[in-house]
Parts: sequence; structure tokens; C-alpha cells
Amino acid sequence: MEIFHISAECYPIAKVGGLADVVGALPKYQSNAGHRVRVVVPCYDTKFRKENEFECVHWGHVKLGNFNFPFNVLKETTDRLGFELYQIEIPELFDRKDVYGHQDDIERFLSFQIATLDWIIGRNEMPDVINCHDHHTGLIPFMMLYCHKYNRLQYTPSMITIHNGLYQGQFSFDKLYYVPEFDLSHVNVLEWGNCINSLAVAIKCAWAVTTVSPNYLNEINFSANGLEALFNMVRYKSKGILNGIDIEVWDPATDTALEKNYSIKNYEVGKQENKEKLCKLFNLDPTKPLFSFIGRLLEEKGGDLLPHASAVALSENYQKLNILILGSGNSMIESQLSSLLQDYKGNYNAFIGYNEELAHLIYAGADFLLMPSRVEPCGLNQMYSMRYGTIPIVRRTGGLKDTVIDFGDGGNGICHDQATVGDVCYSIQRAIKLYDDKKQLNKIRKMGMNTDHSWERVCQEYIEMYKQIIDKR
Repeated sequence: MEIFHISAECYPIAKVGGLADVVGALPKYQSNAGHRVRVVVPCYDTKFRKENEFECVHWGHVKLGNFNFPFNVLKETTDRLGFELYQIEIPELFDRKDVYGHQDDIERFLSFQIATLDWIIGRNEMPDVINCHDHHTGLIPFMMLYCHKYNRLQYTPSMITIHNGLYQGQFSFDKLYYVPEFDLSHVNVLEWGNCINSLAVAIKCAWAVTTVSPNYLNEINFSANGLEALFNMVRYKSKGILNGIDIEVWDPATDTALEKNYSIKNYEVGKQENKEKLCKLFNLDPTKPLFSFIGRLLEEKGGDLLPHASAVALSENYQKLNILILGSGNSMIESQLSSLLQDYKGNYNAFIGYNEELAHLIYAGADFLLMPSRVEPCGLNQMYSMRYGTIPIVRRTGGLKDTVIDFGDGGNGICHDQATVGDVCYSIQRAIKLYDDKKQLNKIRKMGMNTDHSWERVCQEYIEMYKQIIDKR
């Protein structure tokens, strides 16, 4: 089976969030299962682009309304990622380091989608299936069905995988002329909420819809930023498939970012050495339980709860715990977290920004990982933490509810129901008591490390979905 994955992100080429991790891992495991897998992403001005060799396999011009942009399709020559990687080079639009946040993002990602389809129809054979990811590729299923120049793709199955339904890629009908020519009797397919909604278009036109966890599929039927009715309409072709993690990248036994490697056989010694390294770096006490947060400092992730919750937890449990934050996002949250350093020096620290190696060290050295998310379609951090013997503290939402069960119910973590400072602090209190019960603590750590979150199982679920929609053809 020939599978195309089309995405705005892919680790290690360009990463903003979990989307990149999924698109960097799932294709590798599908390739290992014997399928020919091609991943297509924009060509950003990144370290990966500069440090790797590419060959041009196709070129052309993207017509975007009155604009013409030259593009090249660049293939990474070694296939070292475990799949075939292609980057769409459009210098005028993508020759920048940041993936998102530009005023012309609509033009950028629409041109990327058009160039990708132009290349695909220029090939001798059509793919067996095209798997689009999030709204940045949401118009592809529509163009495959209705745009005249892509008639050859009309019977090629497409699937949209939704990593986060909050972001939908809406834009005004003033830009309708950007879309390649199609019969205007189908223009209503593009409309949702009086605008062109890229994610809604994909949900309508794709042959199948998947979300990145079963519980998230249930949640978006009731809370989906205006798309609830649409998700209910397409439930018949939808499935929630829980993400996996790349256990080759995330392996405490071989991880080069760690101070000391370890497995489930010697995790107590290994985690302690990594904790001591971490505490030395951030002026913390390695004899106390270490609580950490890794991720984007946004309300969606519960980042706005962290400053107040940290202050309350540190005040109420004076000298009984450490807190370490790694993340960036909302500037006000960043400032609030930084200001706590003055009052809780020696028990609290924060690294504002992101550092991949430091993240690995924190997963290995921390005792507990805080994830008070308001929205978490799947969540990978809780899986990484369990893999490294760190106990997740999560709000029951999305994929967190699918993967973490409270230890009070015989499970592998600590759970709370509300995204509030009170719930977070109460969970921290429970964790401090658990930390003093070494027998129970180690039992939960082992349970997490033994949990299978590998991509092999996930890969097979995707293949089964592909087969089902191919059979419909």
C-alpha cells in the first residue's frame, strides 16, 4: 500500500507540538510493516533543511489567484527517518523559521496543499490513500473531489486525522478565488459559520475521520468550537485511535540526553542520578519530591493555573517539595512563573523556552508530571513520563482520560476532574503522601513503565481504517 501523509509539522523537521511527534513516528512504523510511506511537509528555514541532503524530484508554479509562486519538491536522499520525506519548497512563503503565526498563513498553507496535489497528479501512479493532518491540509479532500485539474484523484481515498479541533483554519470567501477552479454548485461544501472553514471542509469531504484518542472523539461531539453538529453528522465514518509514542526515541535505557540510562530493573538508581543532575542544574533539593511541567504555557494546557498553584503548593508544603517548569507561550504566564523565583528560591525554578534534551532529562529525573489541561486531544507527555517512571498528574479530559487511571482505583497516575488551582493543589498533596509510601510509589512507577504505548498497535489500527475506505472505492 502506498500511503501519503501530508502535514504542517513532522519531527525532527519542524515541531511545535504533538502533531510533529505523530507524523514523525506513525509513518516509520507503517513503513516497517511493509508499506511504502511518503511524508510531505513545507520546506521551512530550519536546521534540518540545512544539515541534510535533498534532491529535486519535481518543480512547477502554484497559481494562487493572481499570484504565481514557483515551487520545488525536494526529497531527502537517505530515507534516514524510516520513510520517504518530501519538502515543498516555496521560497517566497516558507523561507522562514517559524511554522505558524504569519499574516499570510492562509496563503502559505493553501499554496502548500495545491503544490502537493500538483506533484501527485504529475506522477504515473496514484496513491492508495492520502492521510491529511489537521486544518493546514484540510482543503485537500475537497480539491481531490471537486477541482477540475485533480479529477484523477477523485477516487483516491482521503482521511483527515484531527490532532486539535480548536484550530480550524477559517478564512473569508473573499479569498475563494485562491481555490483551483471547480463547479460553483459545490461552493456550499466549503462553508461553515459563514466562512471557509478548512477543518470543516476536510470533515465533510474526507472518506474517513480520525481523532487521536477515543475519548476526544466523544468530547468533540459536545464541545468542538462550533463544529459539534458536523461531528455528529459524520460519526458513521469516524474513529478515535489513541496515539502511540516512538519507543526507540523515548527509551530511558538508550536515551543519550540522560545522565544515567536505566530500565525497569534498575530505575530507582537511574532516576535518582538523573534527579540529582537536574536538581544541581536548577538549584533544587534532590531529597524532596520533584514536580514538573513540560509544554506550552497556554490556557488550553492549564498553563494559567501553574503560577498560582505553584505558589499555593509551595507555601502550604514549605520545604517539602520542588517544582520545575519547562515551557513557553503566553507572555503573562511566563512573567508570573519567572517572578516566583524571588520567593521560592531553592524549591522552585523555571526554564522559559523549550529544550528537547532538557525535556528528556526532566522526564527521567522528575517524580511527578503536572498536566492540568483544559483540552488534551491525546497527550503524549503522560506517556513519555510513564515510560521514564515518572507519575503523571492529569485532569480527566481527552486522551488523558484514556491513558491515566487514578492510583486510588488501582491505576497508574493521579487524576482530578476540574482545571482549577484547588484540584491541582489537592493532587499535589496526594502525591506528596504517595512519595512517602515507597512501596506504593514504586508499584505505580513499574505499572507505568510496563504500559505498552508503542506505535505497532496504533499503526495496525490506521492500516485497518485505510483498508476499509479503499474497499469502499
